[in-house]
Amino acid sequence: MICKEKNKVYSVSEITWAIKSQLEGQFAGIYVQGEVSNFKQQSSGHIYFSLKDKDAQISCALFRNSAKRLTQLPKAGDQIVVFGEISVYPPRGNYQIIVRDIRLVGLGELLLKLHELKKELQNLGWFDPKVKKKLPPLPKRIAVVTSPTGAVIQDILNVLTRRFTNFQLLLNPVKVQGEGAAEEIAQAISDINKYDLADVIIVGRGGGSLEDLWPFNEKIVAQVIFESKIPIISAVGHETDYSICDFVADMRAPTPSAAAEIVIQEKDALLKHLSNASSQLIKAITHHLTVVKNTLLAVKKHPVFSFPYQLTAQKMQQIDDMKSKLEIAICHYVDMKKSHMFSLRKHIGSLNPSMQLVSAKEKLQRNTNRLILSWSSYYKTKREKMDKKSIQVRLYNFIKLLLETKTRAFKDLVSHIKSIDPKNLLKKGYSILFSEKDNSIILSCQQLEKKQKIYALVSDGKIKAITEEIEKS
Repeated sequence: MICKEKNKVYSVSEITWAIKSQLEGQFAGIYVQGEVSNFKQQSSGHIYFSLKDKDAQISCALFRNSAKRLTQLPKAGDQIVVFGEISVYPPRGNYQIIVRDIRLVGLGELLLKLHELKKELQNLGWFDPKVKKKLPPLPKRIAVVTSPTGAVIQDILNVLTRRFTNFQLLLNPVKVQGEGAAEEIAQAISDINKYDLADVIIVGRGGGSLEDLWPFNEKIVAQVIFESKIPIISAVGHETDYSICDFVADMRAPTPSAAAEIVIQEKDALLKHLSNASSQLIKAITHHLTVVKNTLLAVKKHPVFSFPYQLTAQKMQQIDDMKSKLEIAICHYVDMKKSHMFSLRKHIGSLNPSMQLVSAKEKLQRNTNRLILSWSSYYKTKREKMDKKSIQVRLYNFIKLLLETKTRAFKDLVSHIKSIDPKNLLKKGYSILFSEKDNSIILSCQQLEKKQKIYALVSDGKIKAITEEIEKS
């Protein structure tokens, strides 16, 4: 602060800096309410505007870093409350508010209340993904909490009836805006849980302003959604609208139609999976049959079956060769013995001993007999081992065993394919019940009504009938 001295002349900067130090020290961290005017946003991201009331106005500067933290920027004519500090801008010599935060009056108070409730519930762990319940894959009972006269229920019905069958839809009509709406919504969700009326709940309404959607931002609704034992899908407002209900629910849908699609997407995925599995199974069976058929054809075309003589031809030729060699060897051996015998005769004749000659003849005869018997036995053994008929029998037994093995494998495959054919079940006395209206399979008495046309598929045709009485277990 400058001490006043008599007759001293101050510079503009000295006075300006003195005022700046006084103001900024006295007016730090203040709230100021007024109407926005002269709103300008620079390319740098800084925002400048004036805050006025009926008697005065003050300049405001909202710098880029502070502006980024705001969820909604004000516009000319808005009533707002700013938080910041007073500052003096020396180059122009005027004072201004350096704005740190902005709160809209009216709508701004709702946003502040929404922000505070969101922070409170987040601290309680109500938004934690770990506490979210999984949606049932194939729900049969779907409850909708919404207005009975709005477009929400029609959108949901259109999607479900077009893409889903075998389900029950329960509409619990409630007010979706205005006084008492939050209490009705909470009570409807509580009742559905209390009496276990559904497998999944859709809570929703169409778009609207923050005030219109406010019942879905009430803590009473958030609490009953958090405590619900039944999975809940929130479909409140348009895709860009977010409510406390969206954060607490187990699943958030951008629109009511999208909520209906989320409910049935598991069934669509399952049907696609079954279709793909069926196609792959048919392809696998067809491929396997083709492979087996080709294998059987290859076996039938094998030279063993076309020209069985080829298996024995080589062995038979070897037998003939061995026989020829054996005959030659025997003849050679006999000739050699005859030559030896003639030599002995000559030798005996030269000695002329009668008794020795007779003895030698007898001995020679015995040796000759033994030799013939020995070679006959040897030739007979070899011939039996290489007998053509024996080889043909062994070959026949081998081919028969091979054909029996392949035939059994083929019959087992055919039997397996027949066992998985649903038509075989019908031949055993079973039947399949269909609704004549949409040709859908009837799995439960819950799907039937009196005087409903149905037909039963049996092994040799159809039996048409009309339900007279339904006994439910």
